[in-house]
Amino acid sequence: MEQFEFINGKFGFGMMRLPMKNEEVDNEQTKKMVDFFIDHGFNYFDTAHGYIGGKSEIAVRECLTSRYDRSRYILTNKLTGTYFNKQEDIRPLLETQLEACGVDYFDFYLMHAQNSDIFEKFQKCRAYETAFELKKEGKVKHVGISFHDKADVLDRILTEYPQIEIVQIQFNYLDYDSASVESRRVYEVCEKHDKPVLVMEPVKGGSLVNLPEDAQKYFDELNGGSNASYAIRFAAGFKNIRVVLSGMSTFEQMQDNVSFMENFEPLNEKEMDAVRKVTEVFNSKNMIPCTACRYCVEENTCPMDIRIPDLFASYNSAQIKRDWNVNHYYERAVSNHGKASDCVKCGMCESVCPQHLPIRSLLEKVAAEFEKQ
Repeated sequence: MEQFEFINGKFGFGMMRLPMKNEEVDNEQTKKMVDFFIDHGFNYFDTAHGYIGGKSEIAVRECLTSRYDRSRYILTNKLTGTYFNKQEDIRPLLETQLEACGVDYFDFYLMHAQNSDIFEKFQKCRAYETAFELKKEGKVKHVGISFHDKADVLDRILTEYPQIEIVQIQFNYLDYDSASVESRRVYEVCEKHDKPVLVMEPVKGGSLVNLPEDAQKYFDELNGGSNASYAIRFAAGFKNIRVVLSGMSTFEQMQDNVSFMENFEPLNEKEMDAVRKVTEVFNSKNMIPCTACRYCVEENTCPMDIRIPDLFASYNSAQIKRDWNVNHYYERAVSNHGKASDCVKCGMCESVCPQHLPIRSLLEKVAAEFEKQ
């Protein structure tokens, strides 16, 4: 199996959660993070057309591609289904992405957020066939997919399109044996088809960094690394995993991640035992497994302007520790935006949720938690 030896290390910079200043990307801090990442020997960057409302690709150009020779970095972009409706739309979209990022080609071009429904659209529009043509023309070097569904769906896609070279999956210790995400089973399908793996959501949108107190104690007993280090190293420790992406929003997060990935070591048995105990604590909580990817609020998806991930974060905080701050954060999240009870049940959010969450019914729970008289 080709392991893409031109990728340095097993750590990648996911440019979906960049530092922000007044709702714009903080380019100066992002440049500092890019420089630190490259200076420490890493070169894999990941973006997509819709990330940060279209601002991620621009940040890639401003902070990376205009400042470094093309040989210094590997750049991945994605073909997202919301930006095309027929095969003829795909090439102009790619050209728009190349221009936005300031490059002539992408090293990897992933069919984005594939599930059973989105895959049908990609087939209807001959998106895979178009991507393979773009590879022959040198517009993209390698074609892959990012995937959000059950293992049997991935098996079908990889069987129908064996030309796919790499697969990006959600993979973390909390979702490893999850019946909804099926991280382990999806990973095993990649092994079956001999496809190297890219990992997204290794810290599950920050959920595995900000732990409940009764879970935190198990990592504290190790007297060692950060919470993020155990989550990212868990994912990176699997043989078939080529790159673990981290969406970092501060320079300090970049420093921490580089500190344990520069000379990567898999988790030892004591650390694995702590991970198992932390997982047990999480599974005992009544938590909403939202990763704050924000697909449900990008591009005006919600007609009531409900900031769904922020409301879910407030709800999860209430399950861990109830204090005045929890209500305060909920009130701040609904200030000038829709409340949980404003949901009109249109289902648009659920149609784009990579976690397949029943968002409409979950918003009812949030409303019951915070909108009591």
